[in-house]
Amino acid sequence: MSFIDDDRPQKKVAHEIGADLSMLSVDELKARVELLKTEIDRLEAEAARKASGRQAAENFFRS
Repeated sequence: MSFIDDDRPQKKVAHEIGADLSMLSVDELKARVELLKTEIDRLEAEAARKASGRQAAENFFRS
């Protein structure tokens, strides 16, 4: 019987801006880069959605 329990939930990858990176492996750093790229894409999409909604409202009230 193994002491390692593979059914345990995996720790979610998280990143805190300004955190010490010296103890992270290359794979962990790459995972954080991908996490942050995904978050940037999500933020940009939300900003674009809100900007288009605002533009539509401005156009409606200018008419």
